[in-house]
Amino acid sequence: MHQTNSNEPLLNSTEILIRLYQKRKLLIIIFILAIVSSILFTSPLFITPLFKSSAVIYPVNSGSISGALLGDKQSRDNLSFGDEVESEQLMQLLNSSLIRDHVVNKFKLLKHYKIDTTKRFAKTKLYNEFKEKFRFSRTEYMAVQIQVLDRDPVLAAEMANDIVKLLDTVKTNIQRQRAIEGLKIIEDEYNNLLQEFQLMEDSMTILRKMGVHDYESQAEMINRQLAIELGEGNQAAVKRLEERLEVLTKYGGPYVSLRDKLNYERQRLSVIKEKYQEAKMDASKLLPQSFVISEALVAEKKSYPPRTVLVLAISASALFFSILLIFFIENLTKIKEKIVK
Repeated sequence: MHQTNSNEPLLNSTEILIRLYQKRKLLIIIFILAIVSSILFTSPLFITPLFKSSAVIYPVNSGSISGALLGDKQSRDNLSFGDEVESEQLMQLLNSSLIRDHVVNKFKLLKHYKIDTTKRFAKTKLYNEFKEKFRFSRTEYMAVQIQVLDRDPVLAAEMANDIVKLLDTVKTNIQRQRAIEGLKIIEDEYNNLLQEFQLMEDSMTILRKMGVHDYESQAEMINRQLAIELGEGNQAAVKRLEERLEVLTKYGGPYVSLRDKLNYERQRLSVIKEKYQEAKMDASKLLPQSFVISEALVAEKKSYPPRTVLVLAISASALFFSILLIFFIENLTKIKEKIVK
């Protein structure tokens, strides 16, 4: 009696082909049944078809409006594309609760997704649905893609486009809030400096009324005239000149100090005023925070499930496992002998 060699394979390639040919009818039936079953179970009766809408946007540079429009050539241009930093900022905003909660409330997604709010973990289920249906990603060229999946193709496009608009609004509001806070700081500084400057101007007016107009030139002129009058012995003129010189001596120091401070504060006031005007522009004017490269359109074909791929994959898998099962059953005796040995 022929004994099976322990190193001999259970089946060689020729035997496999013969067995497959012998079982061809059964395998064909299994394959057809698998196709029919997969078509049935991937139909809308069992799996809700989803339509996908996508929008693509580019971030803009995050420099200030005043810096871009009024600044020098080295200022960042708000009308140019942003880089990785701006792209990452948009991604952070897209994944924020501000965007999510707005979309959930505006489009009534609790009702749309048929989530029972009376049951436990309703919000968790809602947020999981949102995470599955709304996908945000960054392209290799630093653009940001917004994808929305929904059973309603029109609603999917509406939600994707609404997120684009909302994203621009949210980022603008954040920047505006910061700009308003900066405006208040610079406005207070400007108004305080303006008051101080006005007080110094009033003091200068008082000194001018006392006869101090230009300390250095007046002192030089009076001293020169005083020398002439002394030489001529004109005592009345000398007395008048000495009185004027006494006024200059008394108020000349404060005049010079106040004049120099005024000159310094005038320059400072000019700089603060310029910054104040820039801050007002940043707080009051709006520019788009992103460039819309492509708006979301209403999908004509469903994206999920990929029915053709699923049908082929399920049918091929069913056929493959059927073949394995057939060979396993027919060679069960040989397998037991090998295990015993």
